[in-house]
Amino acid sequence: MKIRNQLGVSMLLAAAVIGAPAYAVTPESSDPIKIVDNNWSSQKVLARVAQQLLEKIGYETKIVPSDSQGQFAAMGLGDLDLQMEVWEGTMHDSFMKEVEAGRMVDLGSHTATTREDWWYPDYMEEICPGLPDWKALNACAAKFAAPETAPKGRYLAGPVDWIKHDKEKIDALDLNFTVVNAGSAAALFGELKSAAARKEPIVLFNWSPNWVGAAFPGKFVEFPKHEKACTEDPKWGTNPDKTYDCGSPTGGYLKKAAWSGFEKKWACAYQLVKNIDFTGPMIDQAAALADVDGMTHDAAAAAWIEKNQKQVTAWMPDCAT
Repeated sequence: MKIRNQLGVSMLLAAAVIGAPAYAVTPESSDPIKIVDNNWSSQKVLARVAQQLLEKIGYETKIVPSDSQGQFAAMGLGDLDLQMEVWEGTMHDSFMKEVEAGRMVDLGSHTATTREDWWYPDYMEEICPGLPDWKALNACAAKFAAPETAPKGRYLAGPVDWIKHDKEKIDALDLNFTVVNAGSAAALFGELKSAAARKEPIVLFNWSPNWVGAAFPGKFVEFPKHEKACTEDPKWGTNPDKTYDCGSPTGGYLKKAAWSGFEKKWACAYQLVKNIDFTGPMIDQAAALADVDGMTHDAAAAAWIEKNQKQVTAWMPDCAT
């Protein structure tokens, strides 16, 4: 099976370059570009799209697993070189700390904008009237309860390292809920799939862009609108004594980022990465190739490149000819 998968990726990569202009560059350094690999599918596929395009023009690369917070300190030290998905809602503080210290650089935002917050499948509006207004949650808390949380409702959050301050939000908004963290994105959406098949109550962490909304129609819970003061000034908002009495940002950024020495060490690669720009639908498509169609992340990246040759050609830098 492994050999077959590797062969499939090779065939997709070969197909992707048939009829396309040839691009090549003499790498400024033979050291591999170390690309961050996180634990959700869109990031894994985008990382491999970048990897395959960098290798196509002549660079050595290496995919390196890292958690979503520790990655920034590692990039600041030069132990990791490139991240294709920096999400404003979960990563802003750690990212900006390294940028402001001059250890990382912002390589620009994708056209895609983001949202990360509590979410429910549409059928929950019959079970819990009043949704998506957050004030409806407490009236329905018992319906969301699980054995480990009863009588409080269960909020299924992402992995612990996806820092979302949900406990602070629950406290500040006096929600009768308990946070239960999923171990991975796969576990998170595995529970959604199981609950949806039975039309069972569930409210969980979700994000956009993502493939989930197409497979499971649903909505984000509408909390008080996010403002920066919400996380810094207790006097802001509905609770005058606590922060995080609001939702997460809507229309948040999705950035590319790199170790500060990236441009000097791999100048043409730097230009390619700056040119890469995913829209929300493009990311939905890339993630769905893995999570819906069942491809490996390597194969999904190769398939995405093959299907989007015009876009990929537009990203190629002038230095690669």
